[in-house]
Amino acid sequence: MTACRSYAPAYFAPHCILCFEIPKMARPKFAGATHWRLHLIVLLSTFALFPLLGLALKPLLSPLVTPALYTGVLFLCTLPSTVQSSIAFTSIAKGNVPAAVCSASASSLLGIFITPALVSIVVTNQAAGGASAWHTVWNIVLQLLVPFVAGQLLRPLIGRWIERNRSVLKFVDQGSILLVVYGAFSEAVNEGLWHHIPLTALAGLLVVCAVLLALALAITMFVGKRLGFSRADQITIVFGGSKKSLAAGVPMAKVIFASHAVGAVVLPLMLFHQIQLMVCAALAQRWAARDVSGEKRAASNERAPAAVARR
Repeated sequence: MTACRSYAPAYFAPHCILCFEIPKMARPKFAGATHWRLHLIVLLSTFALFPLLGLALKPLLSPLVTPALYTGVLFLCTLPSTVQSSIAFTSIAKGNVPAAVCSASASSLLGIFITPALVSIVVTNQAAGGASAWHTVWNIVLQLLVPFVAGQLLRPLIGRWIERNRSVLKFVDQGSILLVVYGAFSEAVNEGLWHHIPLTALAGLLVVCAVLLALALAITMFVGKRLGFSRADQITIVFGGSKKSLAAGVPMAKVIFASHAVGAVVLPLMLFHQIQLMVCAALAQRWAARDVSGEKRAASNERAPAAVARR
């Protein structure tokens, strides 16, 4: 979720419960919220395309990593999209930002309920035993949805204070995600994570994450063009449909999986998150530069006939 009006890419996508707000550019009209075809494509990419890719590529990619790491790969395939980085990259590339806000937010909220269901279908081992599906969903709701709702209810009371101190709160909410990741990974290290993962498996994991991201980007680009979406909508589909949320993934992993398996499950998500930020940042800057050069050419072409007429 966005925090304190800061849409710059961050290594951790924060979900500050008090700073979340819809950008002003999305408020005047409901075009972003009613663009159902775009939202459907993003949701299908997030919750259908990724799990299918993870299962279809398992015979090819699983030999590159350990079984525990590929369980983490399948888990990341079931996660919702990011919010902050999707909006940031869409804005940089001059895409449809209001639609990006709506689709990414919907993905994040729906993922609270969809991800546990997908995990029960896609991931067949290392889930926390003894816990019912309803108990798992309830724990995720307590950790992700309840704080979000509480933040929205409290915003009228302390919203102005948040606005005045948003530069400080930015570090607080990003730091909270960092601490969650650090805690989960430290626990895994204490359980002997690095003794069970060879360097060759880590190298293979990088390949697996790169292949998944490349396929997701290529397919969303193709689908956006094939279905006749505008350039701005295509950008939103690509950035919204190709990402996975670290902020939501780590708390979900700690609820869904047994404690000794969390480290191996979270490691693929951490690597994928860093790769998606670097690749999508470069892609967004490239599209933005192309858009600027196109505007300059158009302006030059408009000035040329006027100069000829004056002569």
